[in-house]
Amino acid sequence: MSTPQLVVHHDKELMAQAAAARLITRIVDAQASRGSASVVLTGGRNGNGLLAALAAAPARDAIDWGRLDLWWGDERYLPEGDPERNVTQAREALLDAVPLDPERVHAMPASDGPHGTDVESAAEAYAAELAKAAGPENHGPVPSFDVLMLGVGPDTHVASLFPELPAVRETERTVVGVHGAPKPPPTRISLTLPAIRSAREVWLLAAGEDKAQAVAIALSGAGEVQAPAAGARGRSRTLWLLDSAAASQLPRSLYPPASP
Repeated sequence: MSTPQLVVHHDKELMAQAAAARLITRIVDAQASRGSASVVLTGGRNGNGLLAALAAAPARDAIDWGRLDLWWGDERYLPEGDPERNVTQAREALLDAVPLDPERVHAMPASDGPHGTDVESAAEAYAAELAKAAGPENHGPVPSFDVLMLGVGPDTHVASLFPELPAVRETERTVVGVHGAPKPPPTRISLTLPAIRSAREVWLLAAGEDKAQAVAIALSGAGEVQAPAAGARGRSRTLWLLDSAAASQLPRSLYPPASP
């Protein structure tokens, strides 16, 4: 697993714009080298801020949207179209404005879909969809995502992997149902740490003073069960994208500028 690199921006708006520009470059590079690209989206204010910045970026047209696979790191297990679902927010921020191939937009199941209230069945279905997309060159039963993005919660959670809950301890399955999440709604679907670590690059996004302690804990050598963000690593790169408020409890020596 890669060693974390940190990039600190002055404020959350600049962070979102710079992250969007970085993402465009990564997608274009992947499409140039392999013909397509695969990205895992995250929700929350920072994930949606990045998508909104991407929607407003003139360079977004450099992406061949029809050759882009989109996945999600987690989802609130709510009915289709619910405003709290990550996919609903992503559509509003970006997806409805670009010419994606609907077959390559892999939303997690909704609670009013074929699995009903059985979130474990829904998680198994998403794991099967990931496995179907994985090729022999991939590292396990998930595609080798080019970029997997994660928001960092004030409690150090990433995706819907919360400290000490069973999901963060999972070592075999790639997708799990989450029950009793401390942040509503309590029932969710989430990628596990093994699935997250299959990505070429993992980007962790955090902005605001309320994230400063979580960032400091996760980068201080904490264990992943107690601080799930500490266990989120990419195979070739792990990038923490922060604003100055979120980085305020870190020693300056920790964040030399990362390469583009």
